[in-house]
Amino acid sequence: MQNQQDITSFQDSQPLVSFIITYYQLPVQMLCECIDSILALPLSKTEREIIVVDDGSNESPIGQLQKYQDDIIYVRQANTGLSGARNRGILTSIGQYLQFVDADDYLIRDPYKHCLDIARHKKPDIVLFDFTDGTDDNESSVLSMDHQKSGTEYLFQHNLQATACCYLLRKNILGGLRFTPGIYHEDEEFTPQLLLRADTVISTDAQAYFYRKRPYSITTQTDKRTVVKRLNDKLLVINKLNRIADTLPNNERIALGRRVAQLTMDYLYNIIMQTRNRHYLERKVEQLRKEGLFPLPDRGYTVKYKWFRRMTNSSAGRTVLMRILPLLNKER
Repeated sequence: MQNQQDITSFQDSQPLVSFIITYYQLPVQMLCECIDSILALPLSKTEREIIVVDDGSNESPIGQLQKYQDDIIYVRQANTGLSGARNRGILTSIGQYLQFVDADDYLIRDPYKHCLDIARHKKPDIVLFDFTDGTDDNESSVLSMDHQKSGTEYLFQHNLQATACCYLLRKNILGGLRFTPGIYHEDEEFTPQLLLRADTVISTDAQAYFYRKRPYSITTQTDKRTVVKRLNDKLLVINKLNRIADTLPNNERIALGRRVAQLTMDYLYNIIMQTRNRHYLERKVEQLRKEGLFPLPDRGYTVKYKWFRRMTNSSAGRTVLMRILPLLNKER
């Protein structure tokens, strides 16, 4: 049996952060930029672990990564998708904290240093931060952070940042939680469950993650088959989280219920915006009604939520939404 001295010694020898980079069919230059952004962080070699999971790319990038051979762990596997690649990274990692990074994105040094400082000195289960795609100028030189709270409190009080890449998370809170292979919206299923496992969460406004918008990514494809799969997978996630909520104690159930309601609102919005099909919308409204997910709960989560709930409650309101939402989107 391990004694406390053995456990402390092991923790001291662990890297502070394991960075899990998922790579598939991208220009190697993007992967190198991602790795360089991690190497630029104020972490010693023993404080970091960089794991590159190549998810079965047609051509391995390893030949062009020789300069990083002493800094990275390269893992190549048959293609399983983003979820499978992240799960492989979790299995490989030994760090106290995990940071997911998509290979076409990168970390921004000074804001991310702020997140590392929080992890080092406050030792929360999760540091939750923001991202930027370079289209805004909201990055502040003075970075703030919220008071520490439980994950359940955070989930109840805030709209959730869905992407797992904006969570610096303590590995040992995961337990058996993993990403579900083969679905879109895997982060929206993963992150609410992650929050419920966290005793301590600190959020910050640091824009520490650069998200690179690409024209042919899954989230931007508009062909009918991809749109339908996105919508179907989102409904699968909503139903799964709703079933989980039914099994939880009262506080956790209420907190996860807020997230389920927001995802359902987003699901209906995306049906309108991505299909423009009134009959499809009505079929899905009836399906949600049978599953106890419609009408949306009468809660004052946000002004947008209250407005959208009122409009979707009636057939006339849904008709108006079908007409005005696409027009409002064009004006942006």
